[in-house]
Amino acid sequence: MKIVLIGATGTIGKAVAKELTAHDVISVGFNQGDYQVDIEDRGSIESFFKKIGQVDAIISTSGNIAFAPVTELNYEQYKLTIDSKLMGQLNIFQIGKEYVRPGGSITLSSGVLAQNPMSGGAAVSLVNAGLDAFAKAAAFELGDTLRINTVSPHFVTETMEMMGMDSSGGISATDTAKAYIYALNSNETGQVFDVANYI
Repeated sequence: MKIVLIGATGTIGKAVAKELTAHDVISVGFNQGDYQVDIEDRGSIESFFKKIGQVDAIISTSGNIAFAPVTELNYEQYKLTIDSKLMGQLNIFQIGKEYVRPGGSITLSSGVLAQNPMSGGAAVSLVNAGLDAFAKAAAFELGDTLRINTVSPHFVTETMEMMGMDSSGGISATDTAKAYIYALNSNETGQVFDVANYI
């Protein structure tokens, strides 16, 4: 399969790429990768897809987020999270769907905070839940012409360690990648794949 992996240079993206070595993977990052794309810039995404043409699948592991107590979150932090992780991935869907072959798939990244909130994560919960709901609604309308799902990562062990956090409750990037591979290979659509179920 010809697969576009957006966010390929991040911790989860690198792990997903390792699981896709049997496929033709187009690695996309913000500053690195085979191609560079700003997911908040629709022109950047359109230019990229015009260059590469038709694909079998798109996987997004991209999106920036802001953490802060809900009483301290400011407008700019909400906007950053919404513009990047929510609207950025919506841009990927809206533009990318025109380049996915019939029956192909788009997999977006949400996160476990949609269902399991934590202190400081209100903006992230907002965006993650929005992505999950959007995928369900979009799949309802798209039928079998295009599959769309979200993968819901937990805290990634490597990221927690990098941030100096206790990583005992985390899930490794390698294990997280398994849910993305399931989403790619399954026939399901409109689903939220919790990575904890695919280890």
